[in-house]
Amino acid sequence: MNATIQVNSKKYKVDLNKPLDISMPLRASKSNANAWYIGAPEIQPVEIDDWVASVKKGASINFNTIQFNPHAHGTHTECVGHITEKVYSINKCLKKFFFVAELITVAPELQGEDYVISKQQIQFLLKRKMPQALVIRTMPNTTDKKSRQYSNTNWAYLTEEAAEYLKTKNIQHLLIDLPSVDKEKDNGALLAHKAFWDYNGTLRKEATITEFIYVPNKISDGSYILNLQIAPFENDASPSKPVLYKIE
Repeated sequence: MNATIQVNSKKYKVDLNKPLDISMPLRASKSNANAWYIGAPEIQPVEIDDWVASVKKGASINFNTIQFNPHAHGTHTECVGHITEKVYSINKCLKKFFFVAELITVAPELQGEDYVISKQQIQFLLKRKMPQALVIRTMPNTTDKKSRQYSNTNWAYLTEEAAEYLKTKNIQHLLIDLPSVDKEKDNGALLAHKAFWDYNGTLRKEATITEFIYVPNKISDGSYILNLQIAPFENDASPSKPVLYKIE
């Protein structure tokens, strides 16, 4: 179904029948993607006395309790409340849901003992484009990203300079296929988060960071309309479902 979506003052044609889902499903399994040193998500039927809320076990309904951490267990979108003493909710900060996005593919560079995504790489790939959202796919891009156990792996990350550059380009929404835009063990420095949200300046309360996405190789680099969907959690982060639509 062809549709016209207006983002700010410009109209874009997309085919709503061709969504490109770049989220990862959350599964109650040890093979669910994971980070930050905690166990797998759990999905269990409620038990009250001898009653188990599972159709398979004789109940009339399935009625499950889900235990997970949005930051550790899959695709999630977070706001500046992730790093501030004052409480900010993603449900309050994310007020619009359609954006012009650019998808780029980056091979992180070796810097000392770390692999990083640099300002120069992003500059080269973005050229003069100024999208509202930037989607970063890292190489190598294998399907095991959807089940990788990231704890204690020193994953690739965004340099502070790169995050500062994205802020100056007024990119409002940053999406990446890593557990964090920052180094796994940085003693709480959070340099990329702080630079992107202008932590030491005027807080960018409407800006978001989405981590733990997965962009299949069949999706080409280029311009898209992004539909950034979240659950309405009053929390710094929510599980999310970013969906791209190719601009016709």
